[in-house]
Amino acid sequence: MLVRLILWIPLRTLLHSACFVLDYLFFPRLWTQRVERPVFIVGHARSGTTLVHRLMGADGETFSYFLYWEMFFPSLLQKKVVRGAGWLDARLLGGCLNRKLKAWDEKTFGPYRHMHYMSLWNPEEDCFAMAAAFVSQQWSLDIPMMDVVDFFHLDSMPVKRRRWMHHYRELVKRQLLLNGGGKTHLSKNPVMSGWLDALIETFPDARIVVMMRDPAECMPSCLKLVQVTWKGKGWQPDDYALSLELLTEISFEHFENPRQVLSRHEQTPQIVVDYRKLTTAPRETVHSIYEALNLDMSERLDSWLLAQAEREKKHQGKFEYSLGEFFLRSDDIYARLKVFYEQYQWPIPNTQQGDHVND
Repeated sequence: MLVRLILWIPLRTLLHSACFVLDYLFFPRLWTQRVERPVFIVGHARSGTTLVHRLMGADGETFSYFLYWEMFFPSLLQKKVVRGAGWLDARLLGGCLNRKLKAWDEKTFGPYRHMHYMSLWNPEEDCFAMAAAFVSQQWSLDIPMMDVVDFFHLDSMPVKRRRWMHHYRELVKRQLLLNGGGKTHLSKNPVMSGWLDALIETFPDARIVVMMRDPAECMPSCLKLVQVTWKGKGWQPDDYALSLELLTEISFEHFENPRQVLSRHEQTPQIVVDYRKLTTAPRETVHSIYEALNLDMSERLDSWLLAQAEREKKHQGKFEYSLGEFFLRSDDIYARLKVFYEQYQWPIPNTQQGDHVND
């Protein structure tokens, strides 16, 4: 990790910075590219943000979003070069490089897809695209030092939020132009549950979707996923104990902050989506989102949702975790988030610390 930080990262950052400058030379439309009425999906991790992002992302005529591979290349010039290489591979090499990439993708992400379905060609969280500027939760996954580096509380960091949001807007402009320039940006970022005030300040016409799930289910699920990531990178329990404790507190905040911020921005088009409704009635739920955000649904998307609905209802997760693994007490969760339990009529937690849950 030290070699990576001292040698590789500075060189990579210089390359990205140079390409960022060249973007405005090679693609002058960037000067006038606008980001209009973007849609941001936030909420606690493991609360259905990925599912609703995927369902809405099927509306390719309306939305633009980041694919995972595109986040490794933040510059528009870089993305165009990679797409050009793919075009040459398909026509001159019979797709040889593409097959090798798919094999690598399966080897790298396949063993963990029961926790989170990840692939180079899947839509992913925008924050990963900001890793080159050291503004991404990816660094928290690589190095468990949440007590030193904070990516989660941008709303309360006035100096950083101005710089970070400027960079983020530049990334979104490039992605929109890559996808034609006239679409609506669609973003899914649980981390941005602590960025909502900054998002609305930067994009005054933003539209917000907040996912809501029983915290006794999604909180330990998120903690388990992050813990598995740290273990996979060779960190020991003593290395990440403090970060795990801080992440637990952040989990509570990701329920509380969206409600507080959006109550101050009632004019912002917004909707809170119950995870149970999303998984039992996905088509109807997406319809309600479109209505709340003043979006027009095409017949093609509606037909796709109708065909997809039964498949989503049959989905069964295989990711196991328990509250006891993280010293989370059910009564503590209920006491801290009682107002949410009362509003959404979740079952009052009575899970013993050692009980396991499937996600």
